[in-house]
Amino acid sequence: MEFSQKLLDANIRISMDGRGRVFDNIFIERLWRTVKYSNIYVHEYPTMRDAHDGLRIYFNGYNTERLHQSLYYQTPWEVYYGIKFCQPSQGNSLSLP
Repeated sequence: MEFSQKLLDANIRISMDGRGRVFDNIFIERLWRTVKYSNIYVHEYPTMRDAHDGLRIYFNGYNTERLHQSLYYQTPWEVYYGIKFCQPSQGNSLSLP
């Protein structure tokens, strides 16, 4: 609670649904778990500059080259900009990770 109060005192909004549920940040937590295990731990960047450059390259590939099962094997870039988007077959719904 002390940490939350410091954020509130600094006029920082806390991202929660009002009930403080653990599910609020599950998607971003899964993203960072993926980043850590598939990039950061693999490369063990020696400097912050190396980490910055490596993560820039990683996220570029993650968003423009890597196909995501939950996006019907499209890239986030394709979905966001609306290119090559195939409508799901009847009965299927977009399942988030």
